[in-house]
Amino acid sequence: MSPITVLLVDDHEIVRRGLGDLLETDGDIIVAASVGTVAEGLTAARRTTPDVAVLDVRLPDGTGLELCAALTAVEPPIRCIMLTSFADDHALVEASEAGASAYLLKELRSNDIADAVRRVADGAQLLDSAEVRMAKRRISNSDEGVLDDLTTQERKIFDLIGIGYSNRQIADEMFLAEKTIKNHITNLLAKLGMSRRTEAAALAARIEERRRRRFD
Repeated sequence: MSPITVLLVDDHEIVRRGLGDLLETDGDIIVAASVGTVAEGLTAARRTTPDVAVLDVRLPDGTGLELCAALTAVEPPIRCIMLTSFADDHALVEASEAGASAYLLKELRSNDIADAVRRVADGAQLLDSAEVRMAKRRISNSDEGVLDDLTTQERKIFDLIGIGYSNRQIADEMFLAEKTIKNHITNLLAKLGMSRRTEAAALAARIEERRRRRFD
């Protein structure tokens, strides 16, 4: 039986080396390529056509989620395992949407990760749909979930408020009349259950800070 070939993509070389050594311990898994960026991952995948790709969520030139979406879209698709050092509902949902077969924490024991590689290579789907639904529900009930009722224009205005734009600056940015912007702000504050613009700015700052923690 042919060994399972794996592509490792993590921006920390020590992590890649350690994980590669652990995966190859029993001889039934071979690391076909070990790289540190999205671009290198795409090139290595084309060159080696691995059975499974083990991808870090955070990468210097993008995210492992973007790479996962690209790899699962090729023919035949490459099965992907997202490996991350943190549990995050957004990343879990995005991993599911990108077509990942598993979402694992780096704190797992090495033999658990190797077992996941074997199972995914055999066609198993380890990303539990119920877990994804629960993550979506938690997001819906969070600060970011309250933004779902905003229109596309209102969401853009909300984002511009978050980075400190005045009504005049928002109007110029969106090529709309300042009075129109004021009306949009009134509507979006009502949808968010807020009475002051500063509350929206504070919410935008919290959401942006969480986003940075996920991918910086």
